[in-house]
Amino acid sequence: MIIFRYLCREILSATFAVCLVLLMILVSGRFVKYLANAVAGNLEPGVIFAVIGYRIPGFLELTLPLAFFLAILLSFGRLYVENEMSVLKACGISENQLLGYTAVMAVALALIVGWLSLSVSPAGIAKAETIFAAQKEKTELDKLTPKKFYGLSGGKGITYAENVTEAQELEDVFLAVTAGSAATFDSRLVLVVADRGRQQKTEDGSESFLVLDKGYRVEGVPGTHDYQITHFEEYGSRLEDRKPIEEDLETNALTTAELLASKDPKLQAALQWRLSTPFMVLVVTLLAVPLSRTNPRQGKFAKLLPAIMLYFGYLVSLNAMRGALESGSVPIEVTLLPVHLLFLGIAFMLFRSGRFKKVAS
Repeated sequence: MIIFRYLCREILSATFAVCLVLLMILVSGRFVKYLANAVAGNLEPGVIFAVIGYRIPGFLELTLPLAFFLAILLSFGRLYVENEMSVLKACGISENQLLGYTAVMAVALALIVGWLSLSVSPAGIAKAETIFAAQKEKTELDKLTPKKFYGLSGGKGITYAENVTEAQELEDVFLAVTAGSAATFDSRLVLVVADRGRQQKTEDGSESFLVLDKGYRVEGVPGTHDYQITHFEEYGSRLEDRKPIEEDLETNALTTAELLASKDPKLQAALQWRLSTPFMVLVVTLLAVPLSRTNPRQGKFAKLLPAIMLYFGYLVSLNAMRGALESGSVPIEVTLLPVHLLFLGIAFMLFRSGRFKKVAS
């Protein structure tokens, strides 16, 4: 029991550290992507952290198996390099017992990953998709607050309102947009000032317009006398729709029960992927234990690179098989199980090769 607690402390602490680093990399990359969408006007800055929070269970689902795999390699590699593994074997602790101790942790982690994959992650992605859908429905005027200048999407101009009523009507509106194109060296500018303004959609709801009442429109080139002034009772300007966030969340947002009830090959492949992630934890554990064998002269990082390459080969094979199942080139009844069995066989070969070396020595 003392040895089991010692191994748990070593492996789980390394898992936490590696997972934290991997999670920060994923979160920072996704944050930069969402921030770019916010700058482009497709996403409100205030919802970025909410979306990332809902996506974290999905990130953990991906990082935990890799973190546990690396933690076993690093922890057992250190035990080999510092001759602690030799002491354990001299005390009667066999490699099978070490594998059993590690398997207990792997089963517990697989249950956590399964819970994330089958329940928590789809629920979080569904909430993130709801936020994206709400952002897509909003126009540039929905974010206006009184007495603040706001840039229009694409950097085409700015807008300002002295007051915004409860009915979302604008008072004392100022609008400045570029009328020309940089490609044609046309620097014309349009200034619109109106008493009131409101957002109005077409009958089919496909387009939105800013409708201004009682004002004037000035068009010309700044610094010249070539301009036109037009007074109007009503003036309309089309509002650009927000571009959707380029992220396919629809399938991942479905609940596991919905995937089980579907006969669509794409949804069936998604279900098998969710079931594969906890099984992958068990397989990579069987791979990591024999791959961690080393000697003090090699160092604990000696087999880290080939082990990582083997892990990503496993992941790429699963993704390739999933793509084949979705496209129909491989029957859905084949499932992702052959890939798991292939790498399970590699794990047993690694175990046997290690034992043969011991007999030969």
